[in-house]
Amino acid sequence: MATCMEVEQMSEIAIHDRTPLKLAGALLFTAGAAILMGIITAEALYPAAYSTSGNTISDLGGTRPPDSVVLQPSAAIFDVTMLATGAMIIAAAWLVHRAFRRRAVTISLACYGIGVLGIGVFPGNTTPHPLVAMFVFVAAGVAAILAYQVLPPPLRQMALGTITLASLVLGSLFLEWGPVAELGEGGIERWIAYPAVLWLTVFGGYLMGSRGAEAPAAPQRASSAAVSGNGKVPVGTAGGRR
Repeated sequence: MATCMEVEQMSEIAIHDRTPLKLAGALLFTAGAAILMGIITAEALYPAAYSTSGNTISDLGGTRPPDSVVLQPSAAIFDVTMLATGAMIIAAAWLVHRAFRRRAVTISLACYGIGVLGIGVFPGNTTPHPLVAMFVFVAAGVAAILAYQVLPPPLRQMALGTITLASLVLGSLFLEWGPVAELGEGGIERWIAYPAVLWLTVFGGYLMGSRGAEAPAAPQRASSAAVSGNGKVPVGTAGGRR
């Protein structure tokens, strides 16, 4: 017969299982909010003319070569934000893997974080930047879609990741097309980036409130363990109440 102490230990295990998810959620939510606020702050403090239609987000870190322009304090704010939030997302990917063991989710989320970190390492005034930007946009969209494997309805919807990838196709292949041209290069890039950033806060918020991958099964394990050797459930347990 299982004792009350054994049942309590099972409950403690379930609580422990939730710890990586809550920490991962806090990291992802913070990363999403920090990216958004970092961009807004860098835009507000940009010491020259800046347009969300004509300028890309990456212009905050430095404009394209060969005639690159790096303006402070916007460049420092943008680069530090990318470095810090990229590290947060990578750490969160490891914690998510500990909880769910879903390789596709882990790899895509880790690639998202590596890409964001890469934006800070290779800002807009560097040659590798276009490749790094393409990498992070693809990884972000894929991560937002593959997360359906660990999300419940209605969060299982893949709308944000789909918007990111569809906007990436439009911005890459149809930049001169009417509606896209009206948005401008900066506008369509924000249609690519912002849904993926919003997804970080949504996914992070869910994980912070989640019971974890193992926790939902804990009450069943506890109830099974409480059954005595003769098949009777002691009064006081969920199955023994009358």
